[in-house]
Amino acid sequence: MELELRHLRVVCAIADFGSVGRAAAALGFTQPAMSTQLRRIERLLGDGLFVRSGTGMELTAYGAQVVSQAREILARADALGRGSAGRPAAVAGALRLGVTNTPVVPALLETLRNACPDLAVSVCSVYATGELLELIEAGELDAALGVDYPGLPVRHSSALAHRALSTVPVFVALGAGHPLAHRAEVPLEELSEETWFVTSDDGVGWPGAFYDACRAAGFLPARTHEFHVLDQLQSMIAKGLGVTAVQPTVRPAEGVLVKPLAGDPLWQRYLLVWRREAVGAPVVEVLHHHAARAHRDLLARAPHFQRWAARAYTTARPPEGP
Repeated sequence: MELELRHLRVVCAIADFGSVGRAAAALGFTQPAMSTQLRRIERLLGDGLFVRSGTGMELTAYGAQVVSQAREILARADALGRGSAGRPAAVAGALRLGVTNTPVVPALLETLRNACPDLAVSVCSVYATGELLELIEAGELDAALGVDYPGLPVRHSSALAHRALSTVPVFVALGAGHPLAHRAEVPLEELSEETWFVTSDDGVGWPGAFYDACRAAGFLPARTHEFHVLDQLQSMIAKGLGVTAVQPTVRPAEGVLVKPLAGDPLWQRYLLVWRREAVGAPVVEVLHHHAARAHRDLLARAPHFQRWAARAYTTARPPEGP
C-alpha cells in the first residue's frame, strides 16, 4: 500500500469532524470502512494519528504534524485542477472577516492582498469566538478565524460550516527568574500555588478547559486575575507577578519564557468558520490555505514550539528496528 491523496483526505476529515462516523458520512464511506482505512494509514505511517476520548477522536502530537503537512499537500494538489492552465480560479468580491486573538492576521492580510487583489477584505476584531459565531449567524460577518478545544467542539447552525486550521498544545508563560524556568517542560501541578492571569469567557469553552486541566492535575488556582492586554501581561509576568496560559505562537518579551506543559494537558484548535450562502468554495479554499500556512510559519519561527515538536515527534515515533 502506498500513501495517496485520498488517504490524506481521510485523516484531515477525521481531524476536522473529530469523529470517524461523521468523517465517514462526509466522505461517503461506511464507519467500518473508514475505521479500516484509518488503521491501514496508521500502519503505513508507522504510528497512531488519533486517540479516542470520551467525546471523539483527538490528534496525537505526531498526528497533528501529519495533518498539517497533509493540508499543504492537498491544497497544492487541488490548485492544479482549478482555473485555466493549471491556475487557481479567480477570487473576487467583498469579504467581512472576523478574527479573534490570533497573530496570523497580519501575514494573512498581506498574503491575501498580494495573491487575491480583487478580494476586498474588511476585518472585525472580536475577542470571543462565541460572539464571532453569533455575528456570522446574524449575517453581520461572512467568515471568521476562531478557536475551540478538544472535547468541546464548536457548535453552530447548519447555515455555517467550519474547518480546522491546526491543533496545538497550550503553553505556559512564566518569568525568567521563576524556579521552574530551567525545566524543558513544566508540570501543571507544580504551578498550583501560582497566581494565574486568565482571559475571560470566549463562549466556546475557555476558561472552562483551563480549569478542567487544573482539576485533572489536582488543584484549582487560588489566585487569578482576568487580563487581556498582552504587552502589559508579559510585563507583569517578567516581574514575577504570575503566570499565564498562552498560544505557542506567542513571542515572549524580555524576561519572559514560554514553556510547554508536561504531558500536554491542554490543547486548542484553530478554525475557519463561514456562512455557506455568503462565501463560495474558491474563497473558502484561499482563506483556509493562507491562514493555515501563516499559522505554520509562525510556529516554525517559535523556538519553544520547535523544541517541543522535536521531543514530541521523537517520543511519538516507535523505536527503529534492528
